[in-house]
Amino acid sequence: MNNNNADTMLQETDRRTLRGELALIAAVLINSFGVVLMLYSGAGISAISSVPFAFSEVFTKISLGTWTYLFQGLLVLTLMILRKKFVPQYLFSFVVGFAFGEFLDVHELWIGILPQTIPCRILYFILSYLLICFGIALSNRCGLPIIPTDLFPRELSDIIRVGYPKIKIAFDVICLTVTACMTGFLLGHLDGLGIGTILAAFTMGKCIGLIGSWMDKRYTFVTVLTKHLPHQQREKCFNGCTVFISQTQNPCFLIPRRYRGQWKHVSGYHIFFNWIQIKIFFGIS
Repeated sequence: MNNNNADTMLQETDRRTLRGELALIAAVLINSFGVVLMLYSGAGISAISSVPFAFSEVFTKISLGTWTYLFQGLLVLTLMILRKKFVPQYLFSFVVGFAFGEFLDVHELWIGILPQTIPCRILYFILSYLLICFGIALSNRCGLPIIPTDLFPRELSDIIRVGYPKIKIAFDVICLTVTACMTGFLLGHLDGLGIGTILAAFTMGKCIGLIGSWMDKRYTFVTVLTKHLPHQQREKCFNGCTVFISQTQNPCFLIPRRYRGQWKHVSGYHIFFNWIQIKIFFGIS
């Protein structure tokens, strides 16, 4: 094992562990506020909420929040059709989407108290753009079923084996096209679309990827759904090896069979080599 791999493993152990459940709750709150704030900025609504917004403007008796989880239900159904099987986790994602829709309605009730001067509206757009990017990146890593509008591009990327940023941008553009057609033909004018919406659609996927990479270097998430091995160990793949992450006060790398009975010491972490198989145990502080 070379020094680069050893350094990488040590970086893995330096990451802070956060609860995925709290991350999901934070993501729902952040994203719902970001969507409403972007719409309030006057620069246009976010692409992922543009289709429900268009329906709420055309069919005004149903709120934006209600149209949002109806749209999300359609996305969940589409994923199951593409998977060709029933996926229970997707149903929980729909429940999360329902909560997201309710929070949209809550934020709409109080957002009007904010000033609407031009400098403030520019600030609202920048802040909402960053909030949505951060919230999506956070939800993608929480380890739990997430909001269907965020889940759909992530799962579609896995199904058709295309990079997430490309899928995210394509999904946003399709949503904007549907919104433009609905409001243009049924209302006689484009509604909910602005320069901010177009900018977000073509750049948000990349921004989410950058924020996600930043998170991956600093944090790891655990949830009640995390598979636990004996002694609170979790297994994952690392550099082609089977890695068991163990919550111990004295982390070490353990090899099941001895290789000449030798130990090697790397930056305070003991590595015990086995010529048949390598199983690495390290602790999470």
